[in-house]
Amino acid sequence: MPTPQSRLLRRGRCSEPGRVYLLTSSTDHRRPLFQDFHSARLVIRHFRQADQEGNSRTLAWVVMPDHVHWLIELKEVTLGVLMRRFKSRSSHALRKAGARASTVWQNGYHDRALRRDEDVVKVARYIIYNPVRAGLVSRIGDYPHWDAVWV
Repeated sequence: MPTPQSRLLRRGRCSEPGRVYLLTSSTDHRRPLFQDFHSARLVIRHFRQADQEGNSRTLAWVVMPDHVHWLIELKEVTLGVLMRRFKSRSSHALRKAGARASTVWQNGYHDRALRRDEDVVKVARYIIYNPVRAGLVSRIGDYPHWDAVWV
């Protein structure tokens, strides 16, 4: 049995309140759980919950069929705490709503801290354009599962 490599994602990870991070997490075995409209909306509800609790300020996000991209300004929690809460709560809500997956998310997540001089709007545009690049829609306005504070 191969050893999990998710621990390698944690190497060198630090959490800095006030810093902007691009977070990406995939479903277990890249199953397209979020093709279902209601499942995608449940995940979105948990992005908003993190903001309401003061853990983050969401700048942009997109929910793809098998993964999410979430651009946030981190508040007074660590990335690990933020993602653990998000994944745990969204998994619970999805299973309660009838998702057949026993495991919703892959272990770990990818994070990238944006440099202070990096164009955050450019990164947000890259995130929300994902459904077009993936061939799911021809115009981003036709895809229902994205948002950005600049829109």
